[in-house]
Amino acid sequence: MEPHGFLLAADASTSTSRTLTITLFLVFVAITLAITIWASRQTKTATDFYAGGRSFSGFQNGMAIGGDYMSAASFLGIAGIIALYGYDGFLYSIGFLVAWLVALLLVAEFLRNSGRYTMADVLAFRMRQRPVRTAASVSTIVVSVFYLIAQMVGAGALVALLLGIAPGTTFLGMDADTAKIATIILVGALMITYVTVGGMKGTTYVQIVKAFLLMGGALIMTLMVLAAYKFNLSTLLGDAAEQSGKGAAFLEPGLRYGVETQGDALKTFYSKMDLLSLGIALVLGTAGLPHILTRFYTVPTARTARKSVLWAIGIIGTFYLFTLALGFGAAALVGSKDITAQDKAGNTAAPQLAQELGNRYLGGETGGAIMLAVIAAVAFATILAVVAGLTLASSSSLAHDFYASVIKRGQASERDEVRVARIAALVIGAIAIALSIFAQSLNVAFLVALAFAVAASANLPAILYSLFWKRFNTSGALWSIYGGLITAVGLVFFSPVVSGSPTAMFPDSDWHFFPLSNPGLISIPVGFLCGWIGTVISKEDDAAKYAELEVRSLTGHGAH
Repeated sequence: MEPHGFLLAADASTSTSRTLTITLFLVFVAITLAITIWASRQTKTATDFYAGGRSFSGFQNGMAIGGDYMSAASFLGIAGIIALYGYDGFLYSIGFLVAWLVALLLVAEFLRNSGRYTMADVLAFRMRQRPVRTAASVSTIVVSVFYLIAQMVGAGALVALLLGIAPGTTFLGMDADTAKIATIILVGALMITYVTVGGMKGTTYVQIVKAFLLMGGALIMTLMVLAAYKFNLSTLLGDAAEQSGKGAAFLEPGLRYGVETQGDALKTFYSKMDLLSLGIALVLGTAGLPHILTRFYTVPTARTARKSVLWAIGIIGTFYLFTLALGFGAAALVGSKDITAQDKAGNTAAPQLAQELGNRYLGGETGGAIMLAVIAAVAFATILAVVAGLTLASSSSLAHDFYASVIKRGQASERDEVRVARIAALVIGAIAIALSIFAQSLNVAFLVALAFAVAASANLPAILYSLFWKRFNTSGALWSIYGGLITAVGLVFFSPVVSGSPTAMFPDSDWHFFPLSNPGLISIPVGFLCGWIGTVISKEDDAAKYAELEVRSLTGHGAH
């Protein structure tokens, strides 16, 4: 899953790798800061700040969505999980990709037509504004902060790889732990700068640049892996199975999920339910992620929103095909023993593969160091772009939904709203930095899975009911958002992810009673059920307002 606990082989800790990595990283930061400063000169209104002036083409927005979506989990995590678990690891690629069909068919066009800047614009359209916007704002911030912490803890862990700091060594007088904290603060400062200075325009262009870098890096590595096996996939898979130490089972389901435990039917059942729960959360979570939903507002028409999702599906789908080659390539060329020796979760598989490919094709250790530096810098760029999108989504929700609509009751000027959004970005960034410093020991995968599960449990039911259920009302919206939110967070807190297992956040304590690692199987239906209960127990009903929303969502008439 997300990167954590990175260690670096001594032979890669060369001055060449370190110098090159720092240079590449500084070049990327300089380019993106220049883009951000340029974008700030184009950002004059609230629409510019929140939605980039709705000026992006389908291709540009599709690239930005790809840049926003392909996080470190996609690049480092999926490659690692395929390298260690083969067939079962590819489930993540499929889940993350299929999720876009839900977003395309049920959300993208309707949301673009119905809203203005945030998810709450759609939810509050035919409801009482203040309570619904408050609930949507709380949900947006919870999902975004969990996701933010995951990315920033990953960035802190990745610094050892980027700068070649092994345990016991120092860099600029800092030990590994201090360097990680310094990195988290640096990433936080950069993301706050991108959002407060450049707004949506600056953030979008940063994401487009990052998407090109990530696709380019993954393509080059994929071609190198295939070239090593003369483009014979059968030989690659056979070698991967052999090097994995698991033989033919590596290419079959059941190594990680749906594990059959002999003599323990209950454990087998829970393992299969966990697989189902994870799948549901991955497939439904995307359509409820606030930082993805806000991207649909950055295009001029609903048709362009639809086109941008199609571009995103193409870009993301191609990337996930690359992860197959990267994962099986790492298993074959690096070997599972060397991968797990570096990181038990396999998160170093892609960088280790890059180093191995550099050694083979670019001439010994120097070539390996160069390739490692390039891929590590791309991974860092990935984290920067994603945290900027998350910060923008949560600060926009705080300013537009909570400040302007709840506190100021719709009387805030655009200038005030943007000023509050910038302050909110600073505050949310500071909170994320502080939590990330204390959360370095946490399981980062848990935070990402929780973000997806919460998004699918709290946000998605309310969005779908709002768009498609005539009877839905304020009470139903509040019940579905808070019900799904509390259930998802509560079940994870009482799951083996937090306590009661060797890999838990608190391995020495045990208060868990919920047997599954992902709450989606329970919390998502609960979110939908709460929305239904909340609706039917309330007499509130505004058929005329629903008819207006229906016309707007289907035709775009009256859309901003």
